Amino acid sequence: MLTQAQNDTLTKTGPGTPMGDLFRRYWMPALHDYELPEPDCPPVRVKLLGERLIAFRDTQNRIGLMDEFCAHRGVSLWFGRNEQNGLRCPYHGWKYDVTGQCTELPSEGADADGGQGPMCKRIKLKSYPCIELGGVIWTYMGPSELQPAPPALEWTQVSPRQRYASKRLQECNYLQAIEGGIDSSHVSFLHGGALKTDPLFVGSKGNEYNDHDRMPFFEVADFPGGLLIGARRNVTDNPEQYYWRITPFIMPSHSIIPPRAGHPLGGHVWVPIDDENCWAWSINYHPGRDLKESELAAMKDGKGIHVKYTPGTFIPLQNKTNDYLMDRAAQKAGVHYSGVEGIAMQDASLQESMGAVQDRTKENLCPTDRGIVMMRRLLQQSADANHAGKPLPGLDPKEQHVRSCSLLLPKEQAFKDHARHGLFPPLGTDPVTV
Repeated sequence: MLTQAQNDTLTKTGPGTPMGDLFRRYWMPALHDYELPEPDCPPVRVKLLGERLIAFRDTQNRIGLMDEFCAHRGVSLWFGRNEQNGLRCPYHGWKYDVTGQCTELPSEGADADGGQGPMCKRIKLKSYPCIELGGVIWTYMGPSELQPAPPALEWTQVSPRQRYASKRLQECNYLQAIEGGIDSSHVSFLHGGALKTDPLFVGSKGNEYNDHDRMPFFEVADFPGGLLIGARRNVTDNPEQYYWRITPFIMPSHSIIPPRAGHPLGGHVWVPIDDENCWAWSINYHPGRDLKESELAAMKDGKGIHVKYTPGTFIPLQNKTNDYLMDRAAQKAGVHYSGVEGIAMQDASLQESMGAVQDRTKENLCPTDRGIVMMRRLLQQSADANHAGKPLPGLDPKEQHVRSCSLLLPKEQAFKDHARHGLFPPLGTDPVTV
């Protein structure tokens, strides 16, 4: 249970808040690269950490991410003309380059040398640097003098043929989405039906262990990039072993889902839009091979950790306006434990049902919530460290070199010592999986 003040600290991410300042120290996914498909294409609205921004790709293929509103009289630059290395406000023709610098004030005249005068030079919109990596446009919204090296999460380093990424709107605070993502205990209940039918999860011996032992024991270990959250279950056919599923939580909001059989790895990034909404990025990748056509087809069809969309949007087809297309008959028959189809929306529907921001003053935590408690503590400690000017976990790309794994270990062996070959393997190797 948290106090209201603690809950507010962890959930508020706007400018000047402890958690907002912390998130701004890391590179964050902002857009798919295909959302800005070519130079001088239409701009795209972006909202991150409570800030309303506009993204565009200029004539030289540079990406700009800046304040959405023109400095003149506040017109949204979504209506702007993307032309000749700048975004031009259609109201009076004021033009901005990818750094947010005003380059033309045609309504106010020009200097004799053809340039603009002092007024133009002093007008500059807030802007943030962007990079393209892993099919995603990332942005850094923190102090320029503290900008870290680009991220090096494993899925960003593999060939495009080895990964698939999607994003969806989730209508709740980022924290309850993360907490669901690192909670292995709910899988046996909420996803029990999907594990038997979803093409990206079926066929794993681990599914049997999940079903047999619904009360996992949790151990949590630190690593330089964040936390290693181990869920331990009994093994039905070998009483001398435990089945471990180990989920890395990488600061500030990344997780990697333990694999099942030979299926691709899965990962998530939760990026706050504002305090009541977040982007849920979902990534499948295989470090040792190209994704199969059947796997890609399933991912694009909304299977596994992905969703089907309301056409023309990143809003899930199943959403709160239609009660997530809940099927009570399927719930009663045990096809879907909650009556909601699909692993992603089984999670999102329940997380959104908690309210836009969960009231954690009313919760009653249990031993299976150990990973959640440790993750909250790490976020708070990191926010304090950031405020004090101390080093932060997970900023160094080397600290992001971690992978999830699932494996059987003798009962006397601790995962933090005996699963390192699965958690910190060389790039390009196959996952350790059951």
